[in-house]
Formats: sequence, structure tokens, C-alpha cells
Amino acid sequence: MPQVAITMPQLGESIAEATIVKFLVQPGDTVEVDQEVIEVETNKATMGVTTLCGGVITQFQVEAGTSYAVGTQLGLIEATEEEIEATGVTPLGAAPEAEEEVPELIEKTLSHGDNPAIAQQSQMDLTDSIAIEPSVHGLPVPVGTKGASYLSPRMRARMDELGLRAADISAIQGSGAGGRVTIEDLEEFLVSIEDWPKSKASPMRLAVADAMRRSWTRPLATVGMPVVLDKVLAHRKEQNPKPGLTLYILRAFALALKEDPTSAGYLIGENIVHPKAFDIGVAVQVPDGVVVPVIRNADSKTVPQLSAEYAELVDKARERKLGKETFEKGIATVTNFGTFGLVSGTPIPLPNETLILGLGAGVKKPVWSDEANAFVPVTTCELVLTFDHRVVDGGGAGMLLQKVRDYLQQPWML
Repeated sequence: MPQVAITMPQLGESIAEATIVKFLVQPGDTVEVDQEVIEVETNKATMGVTTLCGGVITQFQVEAGTSYAVGTQLGLIEATEEEIEATGVTPLGAAPEAEEEVPELIEKTLSHGDNPAIAQQSQMDLTDSIAIEPSVHGLPVPVGTKGASYLSPRMRARMDELGLRAADISAIQGSGAGGRVTIEDLEEFLVSIEDWPKSKASPMRLAVADAMRRSWTRPLATVGMPVVLDKVLAHRKEQNPKPGLTLYILRAFALALKEDPTSAGYLIGENIVHPKAFDIGVAVQVPDGVVVPVIRNADSKTVPQLSAEYAELVDKARERKLGKETFEKGIATVTNFGTFGLVSGTPIPLPNETLILGLGAGVKKPVWSDEANAFVPVTTCELVLTFDHRVVDGGGAGMLLQKVRDYLQQPWML
């Protein structure tokens, strides 16, 4: 009978590998199409690998506790001809429908008559373009990133081997020309820290580090504004169950962005591409990092409606049970660092987002009241907005915060 491969799927845009957690079926078991057969863990969540067709599991070719790259063959299913025809899958050993034209294209691209200079340059360009592969071990290193100073090919090769970027060696005092860090400087530094205490960075920590590196390639700026929370807190007390303060901020943020969608746009060439939907992410602290599940269409859901969805997302996030669809295509993020007692901060937006709104801890302050002709105690917090300065200016960011503040003074409208 024909054999069909079970392969490691692409579980997210930036996910290059996943770790086998456990097998949900055993060799000899009969499975159906789209049945989960292996549980895997990525740097964001625990997910299931499903079958492309029905049949009998003949073998698994991987081990639990080991990480495998996207596309790796994990096991085999024995399927009938009828099942293969019904599902449209390609069994192992089947001839491809059409020949790949890539080799011929490469050969033609590298053939430039008798001009060796053009041929050599084209070969270099093509090699650079086809040699790019995701890093699935060590630190994730974005391909093509250049440091502020010259790095020799030998140095780059060693850094790639270690999973380092130019920013990671900035603390090393260079002995080369113009203060350049040489391969000898790097090796000496590595020897000097050999006996330092170390701990293994988790996949989650590496994913956060990679996202922040990519985010910091843009010109980011942060502005802040104090907001009086008394009306929000009074409204919250009247609700049952009481929604979290983050939900009021998220809802006000979504409505403010709906009024000014350009603020959450992307600069593509000479155009600013506006968001199609107001899907807002919420930063959730987990033991080894932060995950950002996305609440869809936050502008069209009231705070009470958001409450149940938010609670479910937070619980699943902390249990690492969120699917990849809950992380994708958010336009901005809300983060409540006030829960840690922090009154202010400078949060960094995700690489695919232009904005992140941070909420500081509430603080009692005396504020002058014209009505009472005296100072009265009020609860305020700091709202901080970090933004891509290519898309939004300080004035635009300030006006966006003012809109959020105004919405928070009418919590019954949220």
C-alpha cells in the first residue's frame, strides 16, 4: 500500500522548529484525515500535528523531547489508493506532476556569454539569495543584518556558528584596524567567560529576543500622558464580574485607532497601508517570557463582551495552549506593566506592529479642583505609547493618547 509522510508543519510565521512533546497515537493505530497524532511545543504554544489523510500509522521516525525543523518527516501513514485519491495527497515515491525548473533557471542565470565578470557577479548574487536558511539551533539570527563596522568573512562565519549578531559583540574591545573586533578578540572573549555561571535560554526567551532585535531596526519613539482613572474604577465596581482595567484601555485604544487608522498603518514604499480590522494584542506574562494573543475586532466589542474572551485567552496563554491563529495579524498591542508596580516604561512594539500602548500602575495624587476650590485625591496612571516614527510623529501620537484618555472619561460608552 502507498505510504504518506507526516511532516512538521509551518506552525507560525517566525517558527522554524518545534519540539516533540508526546505521541497521541501509536504505530498500528487507524487514524482519520485531519486527526492530531503528535503534540509539539513551539516557542509560543503547544500545538498538534495533524494527518493529511486517513490510514494506519506504520511508524514514527522522531523522538519525544527532541526539536525538529519545519518540513522534517515525522512518521508514515499507510493509506489506500481510494483515500489518497479522495484527499489529493502525494504518496512517497510518486513522480512529481511537473519537473522543477530551478536548476535550468540557475544555469541560464549563470550563463552570460563569455563575460566572466558578469557571470561571477551573478553567481555571487544568486548564491546569496538561495543560501538563506532559518536558524533552528542557537540564537535566531536574521539573515543579511550588517553591523556598524567591518566584519571579515571568517569573523561572520564564526558568529553565524555561534548565533551572534554585530550588536552582541559590541562590548568586546577590538584590537584590529580602527578598533575592529577580530576573530582572535572574539575567541579571547569566549575563553574569558567560560567559567561564568550559565543557564539555558528557553525557546520562548530566544523568540522574544529575536522579535525585539527586529523591532529595534526601526526609529522608535515613546510619549506619555497621565490619565485620571476614577470614573473607570467607579464603573468597574458596578460590573459583575468586574472586568480588568486592561480591557477598558484596550477598548478605548481600539476606538481611538478606528478614528485614526493611519496611526497603525505600515509604510510601504511611498504609501501608508491602513489596517483592515482593529485586532489588538494583549501582552501576557508567562514564566519564561511574554506572549501576545490577539483579540479580533476589538472596536466592535464592548468591555463586558471582551471580558470572557480575554480571560480565556490569558488562561490558554499561560498553559501554552493557544493556536498560531491567535498570534497573527494584530495591528497594535496593549501591555499592563502596572501590575508589577511600575509607574512608567518604554514598551517596544512587535516587528509587525507600529504601536504599543503601555499602562502604568495607578497612583493616588492630589489634583486641584475648581469645583471644590481645593486639592482632591484622584487615582491616575501613566499611559505611554511607543510608535514607529516613520509613520507617526510626536504630535500624532499625543493626539491619539488624548482620544484614548477622552474615551476613558466615558467608561459607560465602552
